[in-house]
Parts: sequence; C-alpha cells; structure tokens
Amino acid sequence: MQTRTLGTTGPQTSALGLGCMGMSALYGDSDRSESLATVHAALDAGITLLDTGDFYGMGHNELLINEALRTAPAAARERAQTSVKFGALRTVEGGFTGYDGRPNAVKNFAAYSLQRLGTDHIDIYRIARVDPDVPIEETVGAIAELVEAGHVRHIGLSEVGAQTLRRAAAVAPISDLQIEYSLLSCGIEEAILPTARELGIGITAYGVLSRGLISGHFTRDRKLAANDFRGMSPRFQGENLDRNLDLVDALRKIADQKGVSVAQTAIAWVLSRGTDIVPLVGARRRDRLTEALGALDITLDADDLSAIEHAIPPGAAAGDRYPTEQMAHLDSER
Repeated sequence: MQTRTLGTTGPQTSALGLGCMGMSALYGDSDRSESLATVHAALDAGITLLDTGDFYGMGHNELLINEALRTAPAAARERAQTSVKFGALRTVEGGFTGYDGRPNAVKNFAAYSLQRLGTDHIDIYRIARVDPDVPIEETVGAIAELVEAGHVRHIGLSEVGAQTLRRAAAVAPISDLQIEYSLLSCGIEEAILPTARELGIGITAYGVLSRGLISGHFTRDRKLAANDFRGMSPRFQGENLDRNLDLVDALRKIADQKGVSVAQTAIAWVLSRGTDIVPLVGARRRDRLTEALGALDITLDADDLSAIEHAIPPGAAAGDRYPTEQMAHLDSER
C-alpha cells in the first residue's frame, strides 16, 4: 500500500482511506456482514485510515468499526487509524438540528466515541461543521486539551474556509482538513487548498465519486430508496442528473481508452492533485473496494489530465452539492 502524510504535523496513512458512513446511514439499507467484510478487506489491503462520525447512524457506525477491529487480525488492528467527526445534533427520527462545538460538549462527544469504538484514543478528531455560535478557537482548544490528555492524537477540521483554517491553525497544530473534492467539486483549489498548503495542513478528500454520481455505476433510471439522502441532493434531480451523467459519459470515453473504470479514473484524478491529499472511498462492498484500490495503479500523464478536465471542466456540475439548508452550514462555501 502506498502511503501519504497528512500535513506537516499529522500521521502517515494509507494513500486511500475508507469512508464508513454509508455502512450505517444515508445511502439506503446496508448489509452488516458485507460491511464488516469490506472493512476487513480494506485492512488486509493495507488501508489504515477509517473515517467515521459519531452521528452516523447515531453511534451505529462507531460500534460497527469496533466490531470490525475486534475481529480483525491483531497486526491490522494495530495499524488502523480512526478519524472521527463530532458535533452534529440528531433527533430520534434521524433529523439534524444543528451543531455543538462548545468545549464541554466536545469532551462529552469524545468520551462517548471512545466507549463505542472500544479504544483509548482517537487518531484524528474534528467537528463536522463549524458551530456558528462558538468561535472555532474554543472548539479547537478543547480538542487540543484532549490531545494533551492522550485521548486524541491529532486535530482535524471539516468543511471550513480559508479564514477559519487560519484561525484554527493559530490555536494548535492541524493535521488535515476533510472536505469534498472531486471532478465535480473542485472549488477548494481557489483559496482553501492553497491556504492549507501554506499552513502545512493535509487534505482528506471525501465525495471523490460525488456520492456515486461519477462512479460509472449510476444510471438515469435508478430508483433511490426513501432513506437514501441522494434523493434530496440537487445533483441527482431531474435535468441536473441528466447533465451530470452526460459529463460521466464523456469521462467514460477517456477511461475506456485507458482500459480502466470510470470510478478508477475519478479517484486517480484526486490522487494526482498532490501527495498531501488522501482520498476517502465510500465503498460499502468488497467489489467496489477492489475497484477503488485499482486507482492506485493508474498513472495520469499530462495528456490524460488535459482530456479529463476537458470532459469535466471546473464548475461544470449541475446543482449544488447539498440541499440549500445544508449548504448554509458549510463554512467552506462562504
């Protein structure tokens, strides 16, 4: 497995991480046995970074990772690294009601995550979205205290803009910024990515396949389950979906010429953006994981990159990446 280092102060991780959210929530029903097998397959392949959130299935995802690690070989378990997001407030019915970044809440969230994960430390800890009522300095300061106490190894951030990134980095070392980054979502290249690099902060890129939209497997006639949040995503709606899948068709021509899959091409593009970027692949099944791992063997030369960016130019995506009310929570979009 190739490795990369998250920023100047962060850990060395596998070049690809496994995003585990879909194994518990938001993408329709999942198969627990297959989810566990997929985590084990990822560990066997050398993936070390497992990304989760305490609100994914209201703790379900952390318990799933706990079980996967407990039943994995000791060597794989020792290499595994947990990246945990916190702060999202949920209802019994599964709704989201805001974010809590108060210092006491940060420490409370961490205590519960450590218990659910069955570990004595979290490798990277980050608030999922900035709490508009709490200065980021206070939230990061609370995580820094958890680092000092040995409960957390590294401080991360999620979906913050360049200004917030600077403010947070002035408080404590930040290992990485987790943010959506793909051929359909490359806005971070304007200000956020340059700022992260100036500050020595790595990037863990989620949504590298735009929630399956540019995986090459999503079709125009696909019916999404009622509990699949993509049914509310602007990019999966009506004409937006048609226009976005037209972009995928253009990308497919390039992938076919190279003898690789569309998903592998899209992941390889993110990998090509810099060795300080670690893509998170949200595979819920072993076959999708195997496909994603194949991206590590792809080299995109200058002609390939030019063709890809001609097929999907910056800003070509139709529709926002989240519904309007969720976009409002993104400090990165301000």
